[in-house]
This record gives sequence, structure tokens and C-alpha cells, in this order.
Amino acid sequence: MTASSPKAEPEFPSEQAVEAYLRAHPDFFERHLPLLTLLRLPHPVSGSVSLIERQVALLRDRHRQLEQHMGDLVERARDNERVGEHLHRLACTLMHAEDPDAVLALTQDALRDEMKAELVSIRLIGTEHDDLHRLREADLVHFEDLFARGRAQCGRLPRAALEFMFGDDASAVGSAILMPLVAEGGGRTGVLALGSRSAERFQPDMGTYFVTHLGELLAEAIRCHSDRGCAGK
Repeated sequence: MTASSPKAEPEFPSEQAVEAYLRAHPDFFERHLPLLTLLRLPHPVSGSVSLIERQVALLRDRHRQLEQHMGDLVERARDNERVGEHLHRLACTLMHAEDPDAVLALTQDALRDEMKAELVSIRLIGTEHDDLHRLREADLVHFEDLFARGRAQCGRLPRAALEFMFGDDASAVGSAILMPLVAEGGGRTGVLALGSRSAERFQPDMGTYFVTHLGELLAEAIRCHSDRGCAGK
């Protein structure tokens, strides 16, 4: 009698081959539903769960993430609508401001209300403004980079610029916004500054939609009052 030869071990595909097949046939388990009851996946909290349970949990997590994202989008849309309303009201008000002092006062009130700024400073180019609001040509050296950028700067800003804008209060400023004021046509009008004692209040990556458009309104209102050809002059 001859000894029977041992049975050869069945050859199974590699894990990589199985993964590749499942990726290429995502409907595989739809055609082999009984297999779902045999598969077990590790779970960090409650041990093992079935594939279906894990999929349901993942879908719930994804649903919660989508809900959060949608909530953030809705809140942002409401904020943008509110900002638009503030800008519209301010534009209408500035149109009827009697003089530059009224323009400055109305703008400062809007910034304190909308931006929750603790410190507001507006410096304007021209000899007709008082010392508190005047920006002399010699002082522009502090803001050449700002005007070159052409947009608001936020966060921790140059100490010399903060000292010029906020005076004795500069040492208490933890974060700030500097906004170049440029009238239509590119004429430099001045600089707008907002300051907060909190280092977290104004961040480099924050949105500047409101302060940018408010700065444009302010620059045009000042230009209008400085232009002898403006209506009302």
C-alpha cells in the first residue's frame, strides 16, 4: 500500500487582492448578505460590532458633521446679512452727515457696536483736521507697508504704528486691525485702527468684510466733504 499524499493547503488571495476586489465591487455584500452577519470589526469602546452596526455608526457621525457644517453656513449667512444691513444703514447716515466730525463720530459708533472694538482711532491726511485725527505726511512712514498691501492687517501689529494710532493706550493693545483708507481713484485718505486688550480678538486669518467696506464708505464720505465740488458745499 502506498501512503496517501497530504492534502494541499488551499491557496487564498492576499489581503491586498481582497481589498482591491472589494474596492472594484462595492456591491459585493449586497449580493452576499449572509456574510455580513459573520464579519466583525473592532470598536474602541464596546469591543466588536458587526459591519452593519459600524456602518450605521459612521453614517450617524457623518450626518452629525454635515448638520454642524450646515449650521455653520446658516450662521455665517445670518452674520453676512446682519453686516450688510449695518453697512446699508451707515451708508445712508453718512450721506446726510453735516461735516467730517459727524462722519467720524458715526463711524466710530458703528465700529464699537458691530466689531465690539474697545479702542477706535481714525487718522486722516490733511491740515484741516485736528491733532487727534490728523495724519501728517511725515507720519505716513509708519504705514507705507499697509498702503502697499492695500488691505486690512490683523493680529499683533507694529508697535510704532499702534503707538501713533492709540497713544498711551497702545501698551494695553493685545491685538488690532489697521485699515488703509483709500478713496475712489486711489487717493490716500488716512488710516483706521481698531484695538482690543485681548490677544485673541483680532486674528490674522479673521474675516475683514465689514471693516473693509466700512473703510471704503468712510474714505468716500471724507473725500466728499473735502471736495469743494461736493453737493451741499
